[in-house]
This record gives sequence, structure tokens and C-alpha cells, in this order.
Amino acid sequence: MSKFDYTIKELNRFDATEFVQRYHYSPVMPRLTKHFLGFFLENDLVGVLTLGWGTQPKATINKMFTGLESKDYWEIGKMCMHPDMPKNSESQMLSATIKWIKKNHPTKLFLYTMADGIMGKCGYVYQASNFYFGEKYWTNVYMMENGEKLHPRSTKELCKENALFSNRKKIFWLTSDFMLSKGIRKIDGYMFRYIYPLDKTAKKMLKSSNLNWSREYPKDKDLEWWDVTVRKDKKRIEQPSFTFEEIKYNKKNVHSHQTETATLNKFFE
Repeated sequence: MSKFDYTIKELNRFDATEFVQRYHYSPVMPRLTKHFLGFFLENDLVGVLTLGWGTQPKATINKMFTGLESKDYWEIGKMCMHPDMPKNSESQMLSATIKWIKKNHPTKLFLYTMADGIMGKCGYVYQASNFYFGEKYWTNVYMMENGEKLHPRSTKELCKENALFSNRKKIFWLTSDFMLSKGIRKIDGYMFRYIYPLDKTAKKMLKSSNLNWSREYPKDKDLEWWDVTVRKDKKRIEQPSFTFEEIKYNKKNVHSHQTETATLNKFFE
């Protein structure tokens, strides 16, 4: 097994996003990203990992540990390596990230992440890095007519269109008849929670967590997908083939780094 001595440098949002969108299976970047870490071998950028939070930082950590705040953890937003790197490269990148956090952010208790079961990921890289597994839970996304994956949070304009279609004042979830008319499918699948305690105090806290953390890990056999476009006629399906070859519905997020001259520093002030 090759061992790599990565040099970690913080990147700007543009360069990190360009790398992720070139090599990651999903080009959609998390909005609440605080650190864009670049992993270099000599002068070559071979990996990127982002740290920040999801859409509900405090609610996420409180679901797992009552009373903790967003300041107590980082969440991995994106992680990807150059395709020419060996398979064990990402687990070594995680190990280097943990050391970087301990050195630069010693008050952090946890490094948290999720594996996207809808995309066929059950978290093998986290398992190889000795993360603890907490739970799997159902989530859903829309598969658009062009194969693009769209999160329900990003359907504001479609909901307006759906409201007109259904002759209703407001719509918060796309209706079955509207989806069928547009060639949209609603897909249910699993997400898998993983966490890494960054010190002895955090490790002890796992025992009093609201979740049962263990190293009994999910495998490919635990992945499931359901087409719930018509909830009364839901069907179990094979893994959907999402594609981002044509970006139509995620344009604002995918291309935002190309027009922004400032990062999210204002948000964190």
C-alpha cells in the first residue's frame, strides 16, 4: 500500500470548486463551507476536501448530541481525489484532515459526514478510516427529465409552476400529476451517518449520544431505491443513473463560484 505525505494548503473557493466539479460525481457544492483544503504531492493538487456544515448546522449536531453547537464540529461537504491516485488515497486524506483539524482547530469535538446512498455510496472510505456509523435514514430527491438530481430545497420555481398547474395558491412538494407531466421522478433512498471523535472527551460522549454509534457498518446489500413519484404506487427500483452532463436545474449553485468575487466570510463575521 502506497503511503502519501500530503501537504495541505487552504484553497480559494474558485480553485477548490473547479477541482471538485471536474472529479466528483456531483458538481453541487455545499453553501456553508468554511475551509477548502487542497492536498498536494510536491506541487500537484491531487485532492480536495471541504469543511463546514450542512443546511441546519445546530439541528444536525443536536440530533446526535443534545446541547452541542455548530462550533463543536466540522462536517465534510465534498471529498474527492484525482482519478489517477490509488484507492487508499482518500483514507489517507481523511487521516491527514483529522491531524489538520486537531492542530488548527483543537476545540472541535467531532468530524461528521454522510454517505449518499442514493448515489450508491454506503461509506466504505469512512469505514476504512475507523469512523463510527450512527444510522441510516430515508431521504428523497427528484430525478429530472434530463437525468439531473435535484434536491427538494431547490424546487422553489418548480413549486410555483406546479401551483399554477394545479390551480392552487401554493405548493411545497411537487405533485404526482405535475411530475408525470414533466417527466420527473421522485426517488427515495438512504443516507448513512458517520462520525469521528477528535479527542477522548468526544469519544466518551458517543456513549451518551442520541444515536447508537458502532463499527457495524452498512454494505452494498443495504442500499435501496424506491420510485415514489406516485406514492400509492411506489416501486422498488435499481440504482438510478443520475447524470450532470446537462446542468439545467442546479445552475445557480454549480456556477456561483464563477461570478462571486467574495467567499462566505461575511456569513461567518
